[in-house]
Amino acid sequence: MADADTSRLCIQIVQSHFGPLTANVASALLTRGRLSLVQLIRYTRMKPRIVRAAILVLVQQNILWHSKTEEEGDMLEFNTLECLMRLRFGRFVWQAEQLFGPSGAEIVQLILDHGKLQPPDIISQLSFYNPKSSSLYSQTLYKLVSGAYLKPSTLLSHHSPRDKRIKYEAEEKAKISGFPTAKELREAQETAEARLKREEEEAESVGLKRKRKDQISQRSTKRKVSEEDTVDDEVYFRVNFDKFNTYIRNELVEMAAGERFNRSAALVMRATLKATEAKQTSISDPRSDPTSTAAIAMLISDDDNLSIGLVTSTKKASSASLVKDYLGLMSAVDNPTPVGKASSFINLSDNKVYVEFEIISRRLRRRVLEAVARERHGDDGVRIVRLLLDVGKMDEKQIAKVAMMPNNAVRPLLAALSSDFLISTQEVPRSADRNPTRTFYLWHVDLHKAYSALLGHLYKTLYNVGVRRQAEQEEPTVKAVLAKRERTDVAQDENLLSRMERDVLKEWETKREKLTVLEMRVEEAVFILRDLDKVGSKEDI
Repeated sequence: MADADTSRLCIQIVQSHFGPLTANVASALLTRGRLSLVQLIRYTRMKPRIVRAAILVLVQQNILWHSKTEEEGDMLEFNTLECLMRLRFGRFVWQAEQLFGPSGAEIVQLILDHGKLQPPDIISQLSFYNPKSSSLYSQTLYKLVSGAYLKPSTLLSHHSPRDKRIKYEAEEKAKISGFPTAKELREAQETAEARLKREEEEAESVGLKRKRKDQISQRSTKRKVSEEDTVDDEVYFRVNFDKFNTYIRNELVEMAAGERFNRSAALVMRATLKATEAKQTSISDPRSDPTSTAAIAMLISDDDNLSIGLVTSTKKASSASLVKDYLGLMSAVDNPTPVGKASSFINLSDNKVYVEFEIISRRLRRRVLEAVARERHGDDGVRIVRLLLDVGKMDEKQIAKVAMMPNNAVRPLLAALSSDFLISTQEVPRSADRNPTRTFYLWHVDLHKAYSALLGHLYKTLYNVGVRRQAEQEEPTVKAVLAKRERTDVAQDENLLSRMERDVLKEWETKREKLTVLEMRVEEAVFILRDLDKVGSKEDI
């Protein structure tokens, strides 16, 4: 079950997208956990027909998981992550337009609106007013499917992966004879995770099918039979969020390289990511696929002057040599220590270039943690957090001594950091009775706990932004002007509005733009803490 802040945000999203009745069903599932249809009707106090319609909408939009067990029967569970992804739908449509043009944006937007669709429904809906454009949409749809921007909606995707994982882990643990060790339990979990991943890949392997195509040779009239890949018309497709999230991650990596070094280094990082862009299908990869320096140099534009970011001995250096220098700079070849490796962006081995997503993601999450500590507790709070991250567990006197701070200033600061869940305590008793007077209290940073607390605060901020936007829109003056603007004559000519009404409308649009920018910034921090936490692992927060 989700916490209170996450539940309120999900209910707000469902209500804004599907209305209050569907939000009532979502609220019951988020508050009470997985429920059956009979229990949902009882808790929501709505008619069975309305509850069934709401469930159909949520299942069609991939927001509900359903499962069938021998003990409980048919049960429904709310998919929190899928619901929160709806905050990025606008960015996904924009990214599709950048990659595939307006036709790609229209296809992605149509599928996001309907949850999942078959290719004939997509083509017929988009080419209804212009039948000649059906071939263009068919070609764009093939590019989206072959590039993994769209993936098949399978029966396995409608079941909770947690249930499968628990079942497979139980089967693997049953094979262990005797009392299992920690190593055997870890191997059982890894085997169950690999089995679940293999099943998902096999289920999503459909989508393209081989179609026979007759070709007539120019020199002879004999027909040659060849095969080509086409989109399977019987498969339902949905948007692959992981593929679109890779572009958000790449943009953050490029920005981080630019802030750490300079703009020229960011251009080289962009070219490095572009060289392996086609093979990036998930943000859980710890590093990118290998590429070469020559492939990166080919993606650098002639208008980009890389020499302005480096001091070189020669006046005119080649683009390949400059790229090589930047890659060496970002791989920290001049600092072959653990600290240098932890601050690197690139890994150079066997004349191949790899982007270290796991190292960069860890550093980005730590930067968010330090930014929150500085905002709430100042530079002294950041100093203590960095000290505990670098050294590990320390008691109060050691922290005061190493951080060079007085004891009377360290104690309240530690209590304030602990109240915000930025640091935690570890009890080390000196006796079996665990007497507090004979116990050491060591301070440390529990990253999982700190990131979870920060994520909860960010969800609360997103909810407050939505409430503020709704309150501004429901103001009587703004509501009357917005209702008047929806008239057909005013929509064609806004000069029919009075000067005061235009001022009210301009002020409302300014406020809405500011709230949207704030929402995007908070969502970026959510992406760093939640989505980038999956890099190198398959576990959710």
